[in-house]
This record gives sequence, C-alpha cells and structure tokens, in this order.
Amino acid sequence: MRVAIIYNKDRDKVINVFGMQNKEVYNPKVVKRVAESLEKNGHNVEIIDGNMEVFDKLKDFFPRVGDEKNRSIVFNMAYGIQGESRYTHIPSMLEMSGIPYVGSNPSGHALALDKVITKIILQKNNLPTPDFWVFSSKSEDMSDVKYPVIVKPKMESVSFGLRVVDNEEDLKDAVEFIISEFHQQALVEQFIQGREFAVGLIGNNPVETFPVLEIDLEGDPNAIQTVDDKQHKPKNKICPAQISEDLAKEMQEISKKVFTSLGLRDFARVDIRLGLDNEIYVLEVNSMASLGFGGSYVAAAKAYGLDYEGLVNKMLDVASMRYFNLESLKEKSTGKRIPTKVKIRSYLRTREDYIIKVINDFVDTNTYTQNIEGVNKFGNSIKSKLSSLGFTAEVFPQSQVGNVLYLTNTDNPEVDVLLVGNLDNTVKPEKHKYFQDRDNRLYGTGVWEHKGGIASALLALQSLKYTKKLKNKKIGILLTTDDLMQGRFSKKIIKDKSKNAKVILGLNGAFIHGGMVTSRSGSAKYKISMNMKKFTKTEDVAKAVNVFIETINKMVKQTDEDKGVVISPSKMNVSSNITEPYFHGDSTLNIRFGNPELYTTFDDKIRKIIPEKKYKNIYSFQIEGSERRPPMQLTAETEEKFEELKKIADDLDIIISSDHRWSSNNIAFCDSTKPIIDGFGPSGKKEFSGREYVFTHNIIEKAHLIAVFIDNLK
Repeated sequence: MRVAIIYNKDRDKVINVFGMQNKEVYNPKVVKRVAESLEKNGHNVEIIDGNMEVFDKLKDFFPRVGDEKNRSIVFNMAYGIQGESRYTHIPSMLEMSGIPYVGSNPSGHALALDKVITKIILQKNNLPTPDFWVFSSKSEDMSDVKYPVIVKPKMESVSFGLRVVDNEEDLKDAVEFIISEFHQQALVEQFIQGREFAVGLIGNNPVETFPVLEIDLEGDPNAIQTVDDKQHKPKNKICPAQISEDLAKEMQEISKKVFTSLGLRDFARVDIRLGLDNEIYVLEVNSMASLGFGGSYVAAAKAYGLDYEGLVNKMLDVASMRYFNLESLKEKSTGKRIPTKVKIRSYLRTREDYIIKVINDFVDTNTYTQNIEGVNKFGNSIKSKLSSLGFTAEVFPQSQVGNVLYLTNTDNPEVDVLLVGNLDNTVKPEKHKYFQDRDNRLYGTGVWEHKGGIASALLALQSLKYTKKLKNKKIGILLTTDDLMQGRFSKKIIKDKSKNAKVILGLNGAFIHGGMVTSRSGSAKYKISMNMKKFTKTEDVAKAVNVFIETINKMVKQTDEDKGVVISPSKMNVSSNITEPYFHGDSTLNIRFGNPELYTTFDDKIRKIIPEKKYKNIYSFQIEGSERRPPMQLTAETEEKFEELKKIADDLDIIISSDHRWSSNNIAFCDSTKPIIDGFGPSGKKEFSGREYVFTHNIIEKAHLIAVFIDNLK
C-alpha cells in the first residue's frame, strides 16, 4: 500500500503568516522511525510536508483509491502550522479530496482540541470531569472560582501554558498570559490533588484500550506535568499502573465512552486524574496521541504487547479496515531476517537529499553532443562515483563526440544485466535549462530524458552494495555520447556489449503515469530537393512550387499510425523568383516505423512518389536518406521479462505499465534476441518548449525497482 506520512516541517510555505502559530512539532527522527516501521511491513512510504504544496505532492504520489491494486492512505502526523483548530487542517483537506487517512476526522479533532467543548460533552454524557470556568479577559468577574485551579489555553496540547494558582491575583496574571501568548480563551479548571494516569485507545469497532499507565509524580499529590517535563525531562511512567484491577477497568471503560462521545477514530489518549478520594476525573483527550519515543502512548502500547513497529502498523491497520474493510495489512513475522527489499528501501530513504544534489550537478553540466568537454566531464563524474562501488571503466575515445564509457564490476565479459544510457543530449548551450527543485518535481535539461535515470541507477547500485548484494551480480553499464548523431559512433559498441548480457535495461525516463518502454519506433531521415531546369513562361515558377509541395504532401500522406509509420516534415524551404525565373525547394522528412519490413516498403513508396519521369525535362529531383536507427520491437523475451518486473513493481507498490515510445534511441542497436526494457529513469515529461521534469519521489522508487530487479536475477 502507498502510505504518505504528512507532518509539518517547513512553516514558511504559507500564503500569509496569520493567526496563532503552532508550537507543537514532531521530531523528524520520530517521523523517520514511523516511515521505517511501515516500510518493514512492505508499504511504499513517502514523507510529505503538510504545507500549501501538499496537494501537488499527494497527486504525484497517489493513484486513485478506486484502483484496488493500488490502495493508498495518509498517515497523518500534522499538528498544523497556524490558526485555529490546527489538528483539523490536513484532515479537512483530505476529506475534500477524497483521500483516506489515519486518525480522527475534522469534527473529532475539533471537539477534542477544544477543551471547553470536550468538558461540556463529557458532562452531558455523565462522564466525570473537574469543574471549570472560561475567561476571555482578566477583568472578568472571578469571584466564584474555587481554588486551587489549573489554568490552560482552551485549544492547546502538550501542557502549553499550564499553571496552578491558588488566589485571584495569580489567576488574573495567568489568564492574561494565556490570552496574550496563545490568542485564545483561558480554561480555568478545578485542580484535583492526587495521581495522574493515561489510557491509550486504538481501533474503532471494537475500540481497544492499552493497560492503564501512571505518570510518576513521585508521591506529590500537587505535582503536574509541564511542557518542559513532556519535551525535555519526561517523568517516569509506570505501566501497567499499580492500581486495583477494578479501578483500572473503570478507567478504561470511561475512556472508551469518552472516545465514542467525541466521535474519535482509530487512536487517541485520555488523560485522567485520580483524586485523593479515589474519584476519577477526565482531564482531556488527545486525538493525536504522540508517537514520540518517550511518550505515554508508546509506553502503554509496549505494555499491551506492541513494539514501535507493531504499534505504527496497527494504527494503519485499523484505519485501513475502516476505509477498505481489509484484513490486517501487517505481514506475519516469521522470525527471519528483514527482507532485502526492505533494507534497500530504508537505505534509499536516507539518500534522498544526496541524490537530489547529484541530479542538480548532473543537470547543471551542459552535455550537448558537440560540447565534448561537458560530455566528458559528466562521464568522469559518473566514473568516479562508480569506482567506489568496485566498477572499472573501459573508455572508447572519440574525436567528434565525447568518449563512450563501459563500466563493469566483473572481469567476465558476460554480465547478468547491461544498463544502457547516454551522456549527451540534443540541447544547445544557449537553450540549456538549469536545475530547479519545486512542487515535488525536479526540472532541468536532460533530467527526464537521461540524467534522472543514471542517478536512479547509481543509487540502486549503492543500495545493493549496502545490502551486500552487489558482489553477487555481474553488471555492465554502457554510456553513449552520440544521441544527436543517431548512434553513428557507438552502434557497434552497443551491439558487441549487448551480446554478452542476459537482460538489457534502458535508463531513459518513464512516461508520466509510469509507462515503461518495451518497444520503440525506428527512425529514418530523408532530404528531398527539386530544382527548375528550364522555363518557357513566368507561370512555370508557380507550377514548380505546386509540384514540389504536392510531392512532399503525397509522401506525408503515406503515414499509417495503425501500421506504426509516421512521416513528418521537419523543414521545408522554397526559393523562387518570377522576374528572373528560378525555383529551388528542399524538405527534410523524419520517419518513424515499427518494423524493418514496413520501412523497406515505405522507403520504396516514397522514392516512387517523385515524379522524375513526368518532369524530367523541366525539373531535377534528388533524394538522400536512409534508416538511422532500427526499431526496438516487442519480443516474447521482453514480454516475459516485463511480467517478472511487473510482479516486483506490484510487490513494491510501484506503478508501471508496458508502453511504446515513438522516439528512437540507441538502445535499439542492442542484440534483439535479448530482453530489452527501457524507461528505468523516473517518471516525468518533456514538454514541447523543451522543459523537462521528473517526480522527486519516483527517483527513489525507480532506484528501488532497479535494485530489487537486479537482486532477483538468476
């Protein structure tokens, strides 16, 4: 299942800084631990910052939930950035978007976060809670307050602003502080001397309770937990609490009723005070019980029999059952070692910032085919990074383009897998677009066409080394430098190296919805020229123009997409003069075709269209051109290997599909008897303007897919 963990990190990504700023934050280490816990149980996890860009990131990461094979859910850890009812912000957005999530809905969070409303609901349901007063100003009448009281913000958690007072003067000061500091009403609550407890809850129907936990106040009935205690010096916790079974059961039953009365879902924690007279009082409810390592919810879960990983996955389970009516998603523990795929994913998560920096460097290096210095610089950078993984380089020096590189981790010419990519691209330096990272996408020249795929492959190989799997596989990497020239210099090298590979993987980008390339069109290019040899009258010039355009038009009409043939003029030039009769026309035609037999047929048709015999005394025609790259055809071997890949992708919850790409590529020069799959680069797009982008999360996904696929090769 795809799981997006949303928490608040970058608080500046809002339209305006407005209203009360949230003081409650999750430690990134906790968020990372939650992600690792979910990944260990086979989920595809992405951590997303819960700011104004959250929708764009979710759209990129999530499929539609109607696809039963691609379930997705948000694990909500977002406390909010600013404003009122901050716990409700992300759930409200998710409700509007139709996205499932772990935790209570907006109304449940709103009720639980508003301590005053909570207490009113508790009283209406005959659930015990201390007497209380609410003040909006220190000048209000406080004569009926019964001391001692505890003063707190109406809508905060983690004991922010908590203060115990026993006289009106201190009460006024405390109320004034709450109003000025938190911009909200002050809740004044009867202070209950005694002991403090917490009851963790998980589930829906039924709701389960963890063993009652006691906060160790060291025997002081007047002690409380402050925000400093919770965040910096947590008090000891005793779980199960040393109280009678009947008392514990009563606390648990009351907590369940509180959970139900507020309409909460999935999990929560109820805080309780036990008076000196053994009376139970519900203080408040936390609908987003902290998953901090030292928190009472985690400690109680452990006493219940759930370790950290078990707790996190149990929370996901109960939400998933509520939405999808699914059985437990947790894989049963067999006592075996952690699967390699999980180790790989956990490693890759730690390298996300690193690989984005690598892609930044790759993209900012201009590698136009004729920029030999830039192409070789890019190649040397990759060679250096792979040398630390045990790869050695065979360099094929070139004079008109950059050097072709073949890198391998074995002395054996035969390899288990050959990765094929290109170092160069067709974008001239003056049109180069430099790296940008925004909206969960990486932009820049070459990032989709070839550089993102090389980065994902590099990361995959690093993960295999980390898991000690790299040494068991014989891997070759071929990086060409003549994409603009249609493989003129590298095609023989490609043919020779591919003969020694069991399977061939291309590192070009995948389509925006995960389409990988199992077939490609071949390419051919023609230049057709026509000159007027003689004329008898000025109208002959106009007639020559018509003849030329009609000839090109007949050629273009040979397009037959059903048969996989597309003919398109890329250039057309006409020069003519009426007063001094003259005509010259030339046009460049690009052809894409699906198989060699079709190309031969259409080549013959195109040549026969030229009306040379009809106009042999008036016009001269010339046609130059031929096949430049063969097609990469879908073979039975490729189909079989793609099915293996698809099973791995489904297991990793990565969306892929088999697709055809009309553009030709040097990978088509590979041995066609071998399985060939292209599109192992991250999903993205190249727009007509030349702007390219890839989805940031898919860089890690493709690295994961490459690594596990290679590891599974026999």
